[in-house]
Amino acid sequence: MGGTTYRTVANRGESAFEVRGSEFIGYAAPAESVETAESFVAEIDDLHPDATHNVPAYRVRADGNAPDRDRGGYLREYSSDEGEPSGSAGKPALNVLRQRDVENAVVVVTRYYGGTNLGVGGLVRSYSRAVKEAVDDAGLVEERPHERIAIAVEYDDSGTVRGILESEGVEFDAEYGADVRFSVRVPVAATDALCDRLRSATSGRADIETAT
Repeated sequence: MGGTTYRTVANRGESAFEVRGSEFIGYAAPAESVETAESFVAEIDDLHPDATHNVPAYRVRADGNAPDRDRGGYLREYSSDEGEPSGSAGKPALNVLRQRDVENAVVVVTRYYGGTNLGVGGLVRSYSRAVKEAVDDAGLVEERPHERIAIAVEYDDSGTVRGILESEGVEFDAEYGADVRFSVRVPVAATDALCDRLRSATSGRADIETAT
């Protein structure tokens, strides 16, 4: 179970095309949290404030402490038609992510209305195409679920902790204040072993918490 992987987009991707005068622009991006996904949606809203519609959809593993922690938590799915006819925009966008088994990803399709109604069928095809092409542009990759842990230690132990983190090859940031605080991104499957190693190396002095 600890070796479970999931499919996600490798980078940001875009697509653009016109259908009977309406311009569709698709955007796709990785998102490791609901907050990251919603931030991306807001970014596209700000980029196209004059668009007729900015249709979002995402699939994100939320809550790394959930029972299915090895998969990164519960799968949170969201979509909205954003004023388009019910079921014609958000659901087709989300369905592309489902059909490709893509997780930890967010998409937004921007539409500028061209004066000709496309009908529900035309909208479904257009929104689906925009997401498919944006995901293709972003590329797909297999990833292991990650989570963040926060580590606080006195200065005397900071070198030991940094050395362990560097030897494990995990991503981390360090903040030096009254004590030293590390924010670490680590594969879920490796978290327990890393925490055990840090506690052992610091004789239990390291204060370790799962970041929320």
